[in-house]
Amino acid sequence: MAPHCDTLDGPVVKAALKALETGNINYILPWAPQEAENEIKSAFDKALVVRKTGKEAQEMADYWFFETVVRLHRAGEGAPFTGLKPAGLDWGPVVPKAEQALETGDPSGVVLFLTHLVEESTREKFNHALALKAYDQNNVKAAREYIHAMLTFVLGSHALYSFIKDGKVHDQEGGVVHEH
Repeated sequence: MAPHCDTLDGPVVKAALKALETGNINYILPWAPQEAENEIKSAFDKALVVRKTGKEAQEMADYWFFETVVRLHRAGEGAPFTGLKPAGLDWGPVVPKAEQALETGDPSGVVLFLTHLVEESTREKFNHALALKAYDQNNVKAAREYIHAMLTFVLGSHALYSFIKDGKVHDQEGGVVHEH
């Protein structure tokens, strides 16, 4: 999946733009940890001043402010900031469904999608492991294939369970587990 919060059309940049357009910093502050508030407030005040000096200056100030808040958001997640990503990246099928659910107030579409995906993937991993289970004990290669498939099924099931129960998010770029 492409980065979500790092993109020019992601939720952090959308909140930052709304803050700049309305002059209300409270649209962006929740997207970063409390320790980052002073830096965000300073950047916000500077961006608001520079925005008034012309269209090109506004574009530069906006982009700089977006980079600042995304960097601080990522730091709050314990993840590296690798720069802003362009708008229009493919976030996969579930992010748009989840965002639509929040907009409409109805999670049915995302629940149905994820339910089918979990069932299909779990059965596929189970069937693969089961098909390899009856290996010849003297065939080490076959035994390794089974163990890999078995662990993929068992540990994958556990990881999904843990995520559902704990709500921890695994960061794609930083390999960091963090909570939102």
